[in-house]
Parts: sequence; structure tokens; C-alpha cells
Amino acid sequence: MRKISIIGSTGSIGTQTLEVVRENGDIEVAALSCGRNIGLLEKQIREFKPSLVSVETAEDAKKLEASIADLSGITVMYGMEGLLAVACCPEADTVVTAIVGMIGVEPTIAAIKCGKDIALANKETLVTAGHIIMPLAKEKNVRILPVDSEHSAIFQCISGSRLADGTENKPSRLLITASGGPFRGKKYDELKNVTLEDALKHPNWSMGHKITIDSATLVNKGLEVIEARYLFNMPPEAIEVVVQPQSIIHSMVEFADGAVMAQLGTPDMKLPIQYALYYPERRYLPGERLDFTKMSGIIIDKPDRETFKGLDFAYRALKEGGAMTTIFNAANEYAVGCFLEKKISFLDIYKMIEYAMDRVPNISSPSVREILDKKTETEELLKSAFMV
Repeated sequence: MRKISIIGSTGSIGTQTLEVVRENGDIEVAALSCGRNIGLLEKQIREFKPSLVSVETAEDAKKLEASIADLSGITVMYGMEGLLAVACCPEADTVVTAIVGMIGVEPTIAAIKCGKDIALANKETLVTAGHIIMPLAKEKNVRILPVDSEHSAIFQCISGSRLADGTENKPSRLLITASGGPFRGKKYDELKNVTLEDALKHPNWSMGHKITIDSATLVNKGLEVIEARYLFNMPPEAIEVVVQPQSIIHSMVEFADGAVMAQLGTPDMKLPIQYALYYPERRYLPGERLDFTKMSGIIIDKPDRETFKGLDFAYRALKEGGAMTTIFNAANEYAVGCFLEKKISFLDIYKMIEYAMDRVPNISSPSVREILDKKTETEELLKSAFMV
């Protein structure tokens, strides 16, 4: 039996991970954590019977303890202490990091130090601390298995090009695909009055609100470029983003001889989740299959970086290095939070990111403490400057 912990079990990736567990029957859930959705967490506890759970606040922990008082052998914790406990749960061999935001950095590092394999869906971890995470994983002989559909696609392509001695052909270029989001084809001035409801209408994927907004701004692709730089040890100039509106090609890898390998499939996050949990085994996955006879063509286009500035911000952050990727990410997290609360306009997200990147001082090779301090510094600057 595989045994897993899930950090962020009530979100989009967390719930789909539990669907994979339910469909396969040979994975045991050792620990779960969530934010404030304790109603759904209670249902998950009753079905999957973890020994440890964690919630965001002490108040919610008390409520949850009362609601599951009829169950025995379940420890309820809260806050960062609870997240770290879930990450290092002794029974688990793999930790699914499905939480959104920089709050995932410390639990991921803790899990690696405890020798857990990481099924990584929390891209902010590598965006802000990739220089710490990847060497630590190598030191602890821990596998980082990508769950993002794009990075899973690249991982699958590279894994499918092994040499006779088991090593992998080194890619010469990574091609990360983007759907273009709900505003593909619009120009900058046309985005002035778009609403939150407009931005949440992704044409292909069903995702959480934060990542859906990131997709609309193209910041999500920028975060994925930074993540890919660390996951696959590739220079930024060898990582390219292309638009593939149907979300059929999930990403591509070019090799030295010019051959390009692509991973194709329907837009279903359970595929990369299951691949990460069972790697290198491929198991049957129920669901729709591609029917090439019904496809009129696969469109490939360049992203409109003049309108959707998120991608350029990411390349700038990589070029400047140090804590700039943290400043970029923290500014985006804060701005998207404000947009989700309808405190700012869609285009204000770009203004807030650029404002922070221009003003928060950069530092080289930041420690975890310095990364978290830069997050706070960025948030305080934006709160003061934009009064939100």
C-alpha cells in the first residue's frame, strides 16, 4: 500500500487526488490538511480515515474535534505546526503539496528533510525557493514528481527518452503550452472593465480561483517558466511559451537532433496526479479519450506579451535572480487576493506586480527566513501604496 499525506485536501488538486485514491483502492491516506473548509474535510476524514488532520485556526480545530468526536485515533492540529506535522507524518511515503501560495514552502522543505517524495502541485515553492528545494531533494535522495499538467508533460517526455544506461537525453528546449485563458485575443485597453466573473471563466480547465486568475493574466505561465527552470535545470532562454487554445498538447520537449516530443491528452488533472503517485507505472484512468478524427487542427500561436504582461515579469525576475522571483510571486499573490475581493481592477494586478518589482530591494541567494520576510515586505509596500 502506498501511503500519502495531502496538504490542501479540500482544493481542486486535493479533491482530485482523493478521486484517484478512491478509484484505485491501493493508496492509504495518512494525513490531510485544509484551510477553512472543515465541512468537506470532515467528509474526507470519515471516508479515508487519516490518523492526522490539520486546519487553519484553533477555532476550526475545536469545531472539527467536536464534529468527529464519534471517531477514534485521529489527531487534530492547526496552523503552521499542523501543516509541518502533516508534511512529516511518519506513515506517509509521499506528500502531495496541493496548497496554493507561499505557505507551501516550509511544509515542503520539512517533508523533504523527513525523506518524503513530493508530488508537487504548489508551484510557488519552486518559484520562490527552487535554489533551496532542488539541492535539498538531491541531498536527501527525494523525488520531486511534478503534478502541474505542463511540468508533468515535460517530465513524461523526458522520461520517455531514456538511454540504454537509464540516463535521460538532455533537452535543448522546453515548450510550455498555454490555453490563452478567457481573454485570448483581447488587447490591453479591452481589459480595463473585465469583471471577476469574466476572469473566472476559463475555457478548458476547472481550477481554483487563484490559479484561474493567474491563467487569465498569463502570470501562471510565468510561474511555470520559473518552476521549469528549477525542475529541469534549464536556462531561461531555453524555455519558451506557446499558445495552444484547445489544451490538447500539455507541453513539448525539443532535443539536440531537432526532434520534438509532446504529451497530448484531454484536459484532466487526474492524469498528472495519478502519474505522479504511481510513477513510473501507467495505470488505467477512466475518462474521455482524444478522438483525432474529430479534431479540425491544433492551433499554435505566440502569447501576446504586450497585453498579458505576466510572462515578461517572470523572465525579468529570473534574469535579476535572488529574491526577485519571491517579490514577483508575493506581489501577484497579494494583487490576485485583492482582485478576488473586488478591491482592484484586473489591470491593477499588473500595476501592483511591477510596482513591487521596481521598489522592493533584491537580495541574492535568500534563505527561507529571508524569502518569507520579502513576502511580508512586498505585501506591506503594496498595502500602503494602493490602500488595499
